[in-house]
Amino acid sequence: MSGENRLVLGAVAYDPKVVTIWDGFRAWFREHALDFDYVLYSHYERQVEDLLDGRIDVAWNSPLAWVRSRRLGATAGLEVSAIAMRDSDCDLTSVIVSRADSGIASPDDLRGRRVATGAIDSPQATLLPLAHLRTAGLVADKDVAVRRFDVGVGLHGDHVGGERDAARALIAGEVDAACMLDASHLAFTQEGTLPTGSTRVVTQTAPFDHCAMTAGPAAAPAAIQRLRELLLSMSYADESVRPLLDLEGLKAWLPGRTDRYKQLEAAVDALHFYDREGNIVAGDYRP
Repeated sequence: MSGENRLVLGAVAYDPKVVTIWDGFRAWFREHALDFDYVLYSHYERQVEDLLDGRIDVAWNSPLAWVRSRRLGATAGLEVSAIAMRDSDCDLTSVIVSRADSGIASPDDLRGRRVATGAIDSPQATLLPLAHLRTAGLVADKDVAVRRFDVGVGLHGDHVGGERDAARALIAGEVDAACMLDASHLAFTQEGTLPTGSTRVVTQTAPFDHCAMTAGPAAAPAAIQRLRELLLSMSYADESVRPLLDLEGLKAWLPGRTDRYKQLEAAVDALHFYDREGNIVAGDYRP
């Protein structure tokens, strides 16, 4: 698909602002001698499949989409690489919180209780925290009753509506604990969804990374190198790109890394979401 200086990127339209972001980046890249265009997808699974099939050159992937891209690629003998990520993608954690007055203070206190999660495909609000509970001896739908909030299925948790609904269910007393990104816990407190002082953190996952700019097998190496150089050169002090960086939630692009996806790889296996070849095996997942 790509020439030596031409790239087509895939991105998932989880919010209307995605168009504004990539229209702006497209213009900026073209001003800097990269013939860049993008296409939008309604969910990550098709984006991943098109990346491996060579219909797009690079994908702005969720962490779960990275896992599937890597597995599908390895199965087909094709290589994908994480070329960049946002500073805000690094070293995140998820938390499981209870109401401060509930008496629930440790994972074992959740045994026999109701735990709310985000959408089925949310790494931060479902897969990672449920796998974390599993390491503590609590198996979903056996030792704890899981109430899932399937908002924006196919968006891999980019739409935080499921997390927010889980938080609301906690405050309403419909569940005993709720799973969410640590940053979402802070945001929900600041916005009033979780009143200040109303919750306590029961347990917290190990750090993990979020999104990855993923180069696929069809991409010309020179074009990928140019894209990477341009991403890493973007400066928050540059007034022409600062509004786009704000919309995309970062101050700087960093080199891609993959070691902090191991926790999610293990969660995908433990919860039978994808198989080792990258096929979808979660029976009730319909993106």
